Amino acid sequence: MHLIPAPAGVLEVDALWQKDNPNDPNTDTVALLCHPNPLFDGTMNNKVVTTMYRFARDSGMHVVRFNFRGVGQSTGEHDYADGEVVDAMTVLQWIAEQTGARKLWLGGFSFGGYVTARVAEQVLEASHIWDVSDFELINIALIAPSVEKNDSSDIDLPADKTFEIYGNADEVIDPAKMQAFADRLGIAVSVVDGAGHFFHGRLSELKKLLEHHSISGR
Repeated sequence: MHLIPAPAGVLEVDALWQKDNPNDPNTDTVALLCHPNPLFDGTMNNKVVTTMYRFARDSGMHVVRFNFRGVGQSTGEHDYADGEVVDAMTVLQWIAEQTGARKLWLGGFSFGGYVTARVAEQVLEASHIWDVSDFELINIALIAPSVEKNDSSDIDLPADKTFEIYGNADEVIDPAKMQAFADRLGIAVSVVDGAGHFFHGRLSELKKLLEHHSISGR
């Protein structure tokens, strides 16, 4: 576990470097994961985030997850996505200093899915504010993204790199809103029949879908 400097103080980061060697030339991809809403007890140890973590680890990627400001040992206060995007970009910049891996797999669940979409936009824009322009974004995984409770009307993501997974029995985010978001962007979608927001009892299916979409690139 690491505590790294951040605009709101420090961020608590859990990093898995494959083979205990962050500069291993055989591992060129790093996954950065974002967790659900802290106002509803979301942390980096959420089981959906942990499923993404296991997928990335088992796929041979370096994996980094972290607690947003105000969660766990991360300092600061919840900032309704704006500050959390800054948190994620801060961690990504830290990753760039830790490893030579420059292929980036981004994943987020619920509120973290919305943050992930905004982070992807920042990476693709190669903003001069963040030294992350060397990263090649290979996948953007949005798991039951909070596109209903956060303004997603102007989000623009590459259809060939982005995919969405949700359950059609989601009791937190309206499935119709998630489908409409995906349709607007033209991205691939997998719907887990009967699954609720937290994929209770369906995490093995979620992991298989992550494998499917990431391998196919869609």
